[in-house]
Amino acid sequence: MKPSLPSGTRDFSPAEVRKRQYITGIIRQTFEQFGYEPLETPAMENLDTLMGKYGDEGDKLIFKILNNGLDLPEKRTKSLAGFELVLAGKNTKDITERALRYDLTIPFARYVVMNQGKLLLPFKRYQIQPVWRADRPQKGRYREFYQCDADAIGTTSLLNEAELVQIYDRAYAQLGIDVRIAVNNRKILAGIAEVCGMTDKFTDLTVAIDKLDKIGPDGVSAELSAKGITGQALQTIQGFLQLNGSNTQMLATLKAQLAASAIGQKGIAELETLFAYLNAVQLQNALQIDITLARGLNYYTGCIFEVKTDAVKIGSLGGGGRYDDLTGTFGLKGVSGVGISFGLDRIYDVLEELNLFPQAAHTAVRALFINFGEHLEQYAFTALQQLRAQNIAAEIYPDAAKLKKQMDYANARQIPFVVFCGQTEFETGRLSVKNMLTGQQHEVAPEELAKVVTE
Repeated sequence: MKPSLPSGTRDFSPAEVRKRQYITGIIRQTFEQFGYEPLETPAMENLDTLMGKYGDEGDKLIFKILNNGLDLPEKRTKSLAGFELVLAGKNTKDITERALRYDLTIPFARYVVMNQGKLLLPFKRYQIQPVWRADRPQKGRYREFYQCDADAIGTTSLLNEAELVQIYDRAYAQLGIDVRIAVNNRKILAGIAEVCGMTDKFTDLTVAIDKLDKIGPDGVSAELSAKGITGQALQTIQGFLQLNGSNTQMLATLKAQLAASAIGQKGIAELETLFAYLNAVQLQNALQIDITLARGLNYYTGCIFEVKTDAVKIGSLGGGGRYDDLTGTFGLKGVSGVGISFGLDRIYDVLEELNLFPQAAHTAVRALFINFGEHLEQYAFTALQQLRAQNIAAEIYPDAAKLKKQMDYANARQIPFVVFCGQTEFETGRLSVKNMLTGQQHEVAPEELAKVVTE
């Protein structure tokens, strides 16, 4: 049988892993600069932990794990009856009690509740781990992918939102990707629903708006019409979705149009506070109010964010927002949090397409020592130790192969320097170093080698 991978998953070669580590290194460093601490949770969660947290459509994308022992006669009858429920996105413990995590936020909320007596609040954590979704694979969308999350829980301060915007801005600037950071507030969307007289259909509204990029305005109207939203309410919603202008102009327009909605006014006030904090910051990327931003996940309650780039045709590179009572679903009420996520896989695709990975991201090895065999091999091996003693990555070719083969190896590995320890170098006690990028070659004393290969 020819081996293959499940659709929507990938192997990562050493070169790809190194590039991914370059991305996560920048993101991790940025998280820690703002006081976030690392956390890891299991790949598998109890299904009851996940179900009902992502909306009906999200529930259908959860990868469920079949229970053990379904082949036993005493379980067979119940399991056959329960498969129809599972296929409909429902849960039955006769078939499945566990699932692969859909995101990192719900497991984080579960962790906070389980450790509430031990955690010092506010608690700021970051998490870089894979998640799984039973989605249709396409460019930039996989069934297994990594998320890089940062969340602050146990505080309602909008300073957290301001710092999360800074984290996005700083990390993408270091990665060299020009992005637009879109911001909205779920309270504003709730205000729109209120002035349209459709508060009871708020979830239908946000789910439809969240698909705007995929199905367009007509598709949103059709979806809302199917939910019973028609006439003036539909026209009013479309009017809001077409709002544009500067952030100041947008806030002024929203204030006027949502004058009758207390919750809408609160959402506007929260955005004003966020922009007031960020007036003291020189952002390198655009921060824009986007009324069409909805973030269809049910748990968001305040400011919401999404990051996109115009440089490559791809989906969002990250998103997040405020959730006032996420832990309440697990019995811990009144604990507010806010978080963001980076889409590692899409960031990788953007950097690859734009050729933005630096040379250092291709290999950690700075020098390859050519192996000439016999006593010269020992001479090279001894010289190699001087670099490793200074924490400089280097290696020696393991066999005394033809010179062309060893040089081709260095080129294929994108190793920037090659060190020759031949008979002449052995007799003079020196080393010949070739820069593989420039082609320049010169002799150096062994004690000078470290400086040369790290330039």
